[in-house]
Amino acid sequence: MLSFNSLLSLSTYFLHRLANNVDTSSVPYYNPSLGGGSMLENAGDSLGEPLNVIISGLSTPAVLTNDGIVNYARAIGFSEECFDIHLGGLMSANLGDGNGWVNQTYELRQDYDNAGIGTCLESLVGGNHFRVFRQNGRLANSGALFLAVSQEEPATENHDPVPDGYDVGRDNLVAAAVGITSFNGITYITTAKNITGLLPPGSEGINHGIAQDGITTLLTVTIVSK
Repeated sequence: MLSFNSLLSLSTYFLHRLANNVDTSSVPYYNPSLGGGSMLENAGDSLGEPLNVIISGLSTPAVLTNDGIVNYARAIGFSEECFDIHLGGLMSANLGDGNGWVNQTYELRQDYDNAGIGTCLESLVGGNHFRVFRQNGRLANSGALFLAVSQEEPATENHDPVPDGYDVGRDNLVAAAVGITSFNGITYITTAKNITGLLPPGSEGINHGIAQDGITTLLTVTIVSK
């Protein structure tokens, strides 16, 4: 819990920024913890899963829309859930933007090179997947998309993350994203930068007790043709 002095300093900072009409959309992201948020989504039982990839708010704006992130996901090997059927509960995240805890916008799964039905295979045999959360509240409106990425087991194992699944999932997504990709006539160039200091390394507070290395990867996605 934040101390009174920390809350006072934080309130002063936000009031100053709002009073001076600071453009909050000209940054790649805001650290959720500065606004009382968390870099762990809420998985229940006081545990969370790491928000280990951020799509920068400085990306081409069309990428950061709902339709935009789905098309980009398809360009890097992910798609919407099998027949739009979601099994299990929705997870929420507090990105420190004043919106509080907000449910995921999308859950996108590895599509095994078939954007139509490939995610049905992922649901059966496991694979990579990620949840999307948007930082767009009045206090920290970067527009960035925070992703909780993990490599998961098949349905017979309740889709639990594989050992080292948070780091493996992040690294596999980044490997698929970096460089030039395209889908549905839209071509993207993606660059990546690893960031430390947002997530403490280790397994404390992490769902399933799976340790992660504390690295968050920032992706900047630029549309170069459409």
